[in-house]
Amino acid sequence: MNTGLKITAFAAAVAATFGTAYGVGRGVDPVTSQKKPASEHGGHGGRTGEKEGSGHAATVPGGLQISERGYTLDLKTSRIDAGKREELRFAVVKDGTGGATGKNVTAYEREHGKELHLIVASRDLTTYRHLHPTLPQALKEQGGTPMADGTWSTPVELPEGGDYRVFADFRPKGAKEGLTLGADLAVAGTYAPKKLPEQSAKASVDGYEVSLKGELKPGRSSDVTLSVEKNGKPVTDLQPYLGSYGHLVALRSGDLAYLHVHPTGEPGDGRTTPGPDVSFMATAPSAGSYRLFLDFKHEGKVRTAAFTVHSGAVQPGHGDETAPKPDDHQH
Repeated sequence: MNTGLKITAFAAAVAATFGTAYGVGRGVDPVTSQKKPASEHGGHGGRTGEKEGSGHAATVPGGLQISERGYTLDLKTSRIDAGKREELRFAVVKDGTGGATGKNVTAYEREHGKELHLIVASRDLTTYRHLHPTLPQALKEQGGTPMADGTWSTPVELPEGGDYRVFADFRPKGAKEGLTLGADLAVAGTYAPKKLPEQSAKASVDGYEVSLKGELKPGRSSDVTLSVEKNGKPVTDLQPYLGSYGHLVALRSGDLAYLHVHPTGEPGDGRTTPGPDVSFMATAPSAGSYRLFLDFKHEGKVRTAAFTVHSGAVQPGHGDETAPKPDDHQH
């Protein structure tokens, strides 16, 4: 067979092979499929990522993506030094259409008393910060009115080096639903990752003891109640914080999927008492180990109690004999 015939035969074989592959691809389901967004949400921004009672993910849980639904978290500060008070700057960008450059979001809906909630957590879930950044006014005017340029800013001090995750929990002005975007933050310094603390129904912070009742259930909504005591006596005069008597965030160990839940009542509704119990409805996006962080305010100061809980089967290889005390954080 001459060279021309060999090339022709080879081309025919390739065409036949690809034609067969195309036919197979058209004849079976694709590896991935686009699913409808979950209708149930785990907080003012975080989604459960589960269909009720299904036990299977319907969408990606909140905080795992830097871009979602046409919005992107632009973390302008991607690295800071451990032990130093530094400025953390970021913006939420509304993606442009038709190749146009995206623009910073400058208008937000207020939820839980704030336009945006910022959570910073270490990958080993032993350091946690709940921050409320500000949106400064830009040095430009439009029609005589100062305009915000959409860049948020907040001071932060993190105690140890390592890998951290930043979560922006917000709802743009006019949007029907909120969302939670996440980005990685590198902290320079000594890094000694810790094991996830052992599961415990009690946590102590600044002389307060907080007890946990209830459990997280994968794919199902369940009641979680936390009770606050001081010096062995129930605290019955908790102060409102972010529109409620408690504020709860849950992060999944391993990938830090974000679950931000609502309390079941609020101050002034005629049925919710200011302690000692603070109740929430929560849905775990999957079985696994989670770290729960409860912010509560008493005697003019916000404190954080942290718990390790397991949803579904207990994950092997997690836990430590002694749980570290939760870090104080800036508000």
